[in-house]
Amino acid sequence: MEKVNSHIWYASYGSNISTERFMCYIQGGKPDGATRTYQGCKDQSKPKDQRPFIIPHELYFAKSAGVWNGGGVCFINPEKNQMAETLGNMYLITRQQFLEVVQQENSTNEYIDIDFNKTQKDKSSVVRKNSWYGKLLYLGEEDNAPIFTFTNEKFLLNDINSPDPHYLQTIIKGLIDTHQLNKSQLKAYFYSKKGIDKSKIDEVINHL
Repeated sequence: MEKVNSHIWYASYGSNISTERFMCYIQGGKPDGATRTYQGCKDQSKPKDQRPFIIPHELYFAKSAGVWNGGGVCFINPEKNQMAETLGNMYLITRQQFLEVVQQENSTNEYIDIDFNKTQKDKSSVVRKNSWYGKLLYLGEEDNAPIFTFTNEKFLLNDINSPDPHYLQTIIKGLIDTHQLNKSQLKAYFYSKKGIDKSKIDEVINHL
């Protein structure tokens, strides 16, 4: 039987906050509203556990993602900010599954070497330079398992971009399922985020 320390928590904050969408990375498949089919992991076992989580890093929307019709996607500022409360969903998965999720997020089949112990000690590490999600952040521990997430190595203020409605719908579904937010709480959460068009987010939320 695999020891719990062979597992790590992956703290998601974007579309992966939706369990249904995240499972496309684990088991393969095409998320609703996306244009890409994911290959999944070699080990397609479901997460051993999942829990809501708050990340002390600022959430914003940037870049132009072809998989989400050219809209911006979520990143977090790599610099910690105790005033920031980014709502997340963390999954207890194997280290190998996490590595393969990072590969898929960066659209590469190239091997990515992750030194989890060093990342934990240094609080962060860059595992793939000049990639969208090439920087790992260590966020603490839960039940003796380390918590990691990934983002861009920079704060992409020059690449801020409004997200596609389908992408927003996926995140909103995850927020409702994980944090039980109502419409007013959802609007308050998104309004403060860089890249959010208030009229667009209002339209998406009002159609729930």
